[in-house]
Amino acid sequence: MLNLVIFYPLIFKYGQGGLSSNFLTGKGVFSTVPYRNSELGTRNLELRTQNSELRTRNYLITKHESQHCMKLNLKNPLAFFDLEATGTNVIHDRIVEVAIVQLMPNGERTTFTKKVNPTIPIPPESSLLHGIYDEDVKDAPTFKMIAKSLAKFLEGCDLAGFNILRFDIPMLVEEFLRAKVDFKTAHRKLIDTQKIFHLMEKRNLSSAYQFYCNKTLAGAHSAMVDTLATVEILEAQVARYEGATVTDISGNKVGTIKNDMKKLHELTTSTMIDFAGRMTYNEEGREVFNFGKHKNKLVSQVLKDEPTYYDWMMQSDFPLDTKRKLTQIKLKYR
Repeated sequence: MLNLVIFYPLIFKYGQGGLSSNFLTGKGVFSTVPYRNSELGTRNLELRTQNSELRTRNYLITKHESQHCMKLNLKNPLAFFDLEATGTNVIHDRIVEVAIVQLMPNGERTTFTKKVNPTIPIPPESSLLHGIYDEDVKDAPTFKMIAKSLAKFLEGCDLAGFNILRFDIPMLVEEFLRAKVDFKTAHRKLIDTQKIFHLMEKRNLSSAYQFYCNKTLAGAHSAMVDTLATVEILEAQVARYEGATVTDISGNKVGTIKNDMKKLHELTTSTMIDFAGRMTYNEEGREVFNFGKHKNKLVSQVLKDEPTYYDWMMQSDFPLDTKRKLTQIKLKYR
């Protein structure tokens, strides 16, 4: 994002004893000490130069804003929305907060926000992410109580948001169905800004090479070309980020970028157990399952409570590496 310093214009006027200047700021107008009449000639020349510079700066700022704040061309109202929930499972989890910004074709904007009682406990890991705890929603209405008014508010609106196709819309539709409120999406336009982001800002080797090395990758998907490009990318990444703090999605520090392969290994594989990602380490460093009905449960506890689960995994179509790591964990806690 481009950081801009806003320059406010200087307004000069004649006052008692000569010329005084008023400096416009975001908080008001502040006067400076008056200038003597003998200084007017030199000062006026300086002012003309400053005003010229200010006009140029203001033009650049206006141009920047116009490029990045384009008015959306709307034929229908467009409702941007975001949900916070007890988790990401649309079947078992429930909404705890709804926020909507409704843009109208005429430029009017209406906002709506409401906390929701999910009727089930909010897991601590979810509360740490969105900051909403059971105590915050114990007196809030349930989704069923607000479903009809919410559907009315969204009536005739197209929908927009970040990652709404994979999470927010499925979660919202599921809640409406449970509340037995008719909420159709078939005739609405759905705009997912994450999808546009991923379409336009690629996350492949060629894009990384362009971003870090400012070069076009000729002959991509040739094994040696890709390998040589990766060497340059890592060198450029270390040069760019060395000393920078790395944080997780919640803002917690997870490490620092250093020109040290052990540190880089720890950053890039910190939660990985098996290469397929079927098991990971949780925040306490314990092995947990990362899929299915036992997702986020301790592997050791599942194998203790349900010994046949180990047999099922060993006989199912899982990678040999996953089966080997599962066996190692089983033996570790035997």
